[in-house]
Amino acid sequence: MTLRASIVIPCFNERQTVIELIDRIHAVPVDKEVIVVDDCSTDGTRELLQKRARECGDITLRLRQRNGGKGASVQEGLRCASGDVVIIQDADLEYDPADYPVLLRPIQTGKAHVVYGSRFIGEHRAMYFWHSLGNQFLTLLCNALFDTTLTDMETCYKVFTIDIARRLRLREPRWGFDPEITARMLKMGYRIYEVPISYAGREFNEGKKISWKDGFVVLFTLLRYRLLP
Repeated sequence: MTLRASIVIPCFNERQTVIELIDRIHAVPVDKEVIVVDDCSTDGTRELLQKRARECGDITLRLRQRNGGKGASVQEGLRCASGDVVIIQDADLEYDPADYPVLLRPIQTGKAHVVYGSRFIGEHRAMYFWHSLGNQFLTLLCNALFDTTLTDMETCYKVFTIDIARRLRLREPRWGFDPEITARMLKMGYRIYEVPISYAGREFNEGKKISWKDGFVVLFTLLRYRLLP
């Protein structure tokens, strides 16, 4: 079964990587549309994307008028999606678009409606110890709260059918996005299929943005959506 993928890219201050990412995406032999949502970048990213859209016409560009966070950008991108499936893609080159065929295969073959790419069951650059431990703890908490067996709840690579995208009523604007979307899909009755992906995590001096404080946001978001009806 041939599927058209809507690649949704939330983007904030990724001038050094976003154009290379778009080139990599278009090199992957998958039928697709590329939707980039710029979240009020201040480093020249927005201008680069406008030039790309104007000269190449190979992206759909949405420009947010105020910074709202990753969750808000993804929500805007989902409203523009017209493909059969959605792939969430960060703009920082930590995740390789060459993994798209692997991510799409379980949906193409009818094995799943939701697929996550796991950084912990594939090849990956070594992470910071506390970052890795925090990821594993939050995933374990998610598993305990929602009776599942994920290895990587916080992965960027979340792939799901457009029907699910239309049913989601996402609210979290910032780092609460990952636990919210995971909790909502699990509470809707979808079991999440995981596949191994490659991962080249950045260091903080290379532009990595998430911090330990964001981990508390994730924790409380998981607890809140477990308790909500």
